[in-house]
Amino acid sequence: MDARVITPRYSVSPQISAEDLPAIAAAGYKMVICNRPDEEVPPSHQADAIRSAAEAAGLRFEVLPLTHQTMTPENVALQRELYEGSEGPVLAYCASGTRCSVVWALGQASDMSADDILQKTATAGYQLDGLRPALASLASR
Repeated sequence: MDARVITPRYSVSPQISAEDLPAIAAAGYKMVICNRPDEEVPPSHQADAIRSAAEAAGLRFEVLPLTHQTMTPENVALQRELYEGSEGPVLAYCASGTRCSVVWALGQASDMSADDILQKTATAGYQLDGLRPALASLASR
């Protein structure tokens, strides 16, 4: 597991495995969100396999597969609803952590400045400067 903290309640990670879940629970996470479509990974890393391990470790597990086509306002809102509704810190994962960072950034555009959002994602290792126009557009709504 390579958890990268964006906020105290929201971290992102590249692909995790079932074997990572005990350490994720021990690190204090309460929920895991899978943002990676099953079509991208072998069966051992698909959502059902990770869900079983997450639930065995006492974690809530949610699936919201994201691609360029499914990074919709509705899914951005759903991701935010999931992590805001968590009883504690959330770890979201995808292939590299980028999609999880992008969906978080878009979900924060109405509440945080683009500079603050991009600083938080950059500190976590994700350079999302190309999102600045989208963040500005969302903030102006």
